[in-house]
Amino acid sequence: MTQAAHAAPDLAPPPTLEVRGGRKNFGAVHALRGVDLVARAGEVTALVGDNGAGKSTMIKCVAGIFPFDAGEVLFEGEMTHISSPADANNLGIEVVYQDLALCDNLDIVHNMFLGRELKKGIRLDESAMETRAAEVLASLSVRTVRSIRQHVASLSGGQRQTVAIARAVLWNSKLVILDEPTAALGVAQTEQVLQLVRRLADAGLAVVLVSHNMNDVFEVADSINVLYLGQTAAQVRTRDTSRTEIIELITSGSAGMAPGAVAPKISPDAPERATSATATTSDATTTNGSTSA
Repeated sequence: MTQAAHAAPDLAPPPTLEVRGGRKNFGAVHALRGVDLVARAGEVTALVGDNGAGKSTMIKCVAGIFPFDAGEVLFEGEMTHISSPADANNLGIEVVYQDLALCDNLDIVHNMFLGRELKKGIRLDESAMETRAAEVLASLSVRTVRSIRQHVASLSGGQRQTVAIARAVLWNSKLVILDEPTAALGVAQTEQVLQLVRRLADAGLAVVLVSHNMNDVFEVADSINVLYLGQTAAQVRTRDTSRTEIIELITSGSAGMAPGAVAPKISPDAPERATSATATTSDATTTNGSTSA
């Protein structure tokens, strides 16, 4: 018998991020009542759900703004506790929020290093920051910016989003969360940003894309995680589902199953196995007042 026959099969690396049974309460309001999420390196995972489903609370918990009250968080297979944004940054988690948090009166370089400026003695190391900013933009194939010394006030919506994303990947990040990156963008700018999102995943990062736009989701996402009233209804492979099924999950917490039926969520150990996972009908009867976006 050959050596190869005795060799153990190759094991897939653990997900970059895995959340199991995450819960978050704000007083009597149960914002998250059991959320599960798997985000893998080299993939775009879309996080979708109706208003009030818990998407914003979910990403803020992962970012350390609100710590989970219960549940488990694993990062690269290791159990961890994210209690602050500094904890998230130290792990390699970066978030690009919808408002982008850019300063119009500063140029691209200073925005990318805002709060993390490089110094040479007591002075800012302008040359090092400019070189690093140019390298990151080039690595993301960003060619629409005329000069990295342009003030952000002169940039278009798509260019601003590009700068915010480039800032997120500047710090050797492993997981990038994008909150509605194409909101309020035109068709051409949306396509530009989606191409950048895809390039992030192709570069080996895990990307979580929060979006209401099903066209965007089905264009770039490898898997789709659906939240319904503070719970995970399902996480399914994009190629094995449809817009109709995802919309059913968003609006009712189930898709194509008999009332009360429960299907297993996608296994974090088997990313190729797709399911039409559902929440129970008891989830669907929870009032909107028990959730928070």
